[in-house]
Amino acid sequence: MFPATVAFPSTRSTSVSEQIDVRLDGRGARLYFPGETISGSYYLNEARESTVDAVEISIVWQTEGKGNEDCGVHAFWRLSSQEGDWIDPLQPGRFSAVLPPSPLSYEGNLIKIRWRVRVRAFLANGKQLVDEIGFRLGNLPDMRTLSLGGGASNDGGEREAKVAWRNAE
Repeated sequence: MFPATVAFPSTRSTSVSEQIDVRLDGRGARLYFPGETISGSYYLNEARESTVDAVEISIVWQTEGKGNEDCGVHAFWRLSSQEGDWIDPLQPGRFSAVLPPSPLSYEGNLIKIRWRVRVRAFLANGKQLVDEIGFRLGNLPDMRTLSLGGGASNDGGEREAKVAWRNAE
């Protein structure tokens, strides 16, 4: 785990728009497998007229659904002009990381596991710009459309969660 300067998931002070544009290299379907390298670029569209103090790039996963939600940071980079990093808002920034073996993306009735690349820029005027793009890690079937054992269960989704985590290992 890497330290983050902003808690994840964050409450945004700005909405995701055309302020930053995050793109993944060569993946229209945005499907990746464990051990593959995810790479891409980001463009600071709105920051072209401003001084950029810092840029944070993170690759994160998050659970959504019933019960406690969880999250994790797989990769995190912070570029800071105060630390001597060169940040040119007229040039695209790049990121690249090898993806872990788990947790795999999962779409179930009670729980979902989602991955995303998030880019946050901190401008000298105090404004923050944020954008993120989702992707899938692994190719687990969508459990919302499958029937386990041919019938409904009374286990409250426990079997579904066990199958998902077993497949993620």
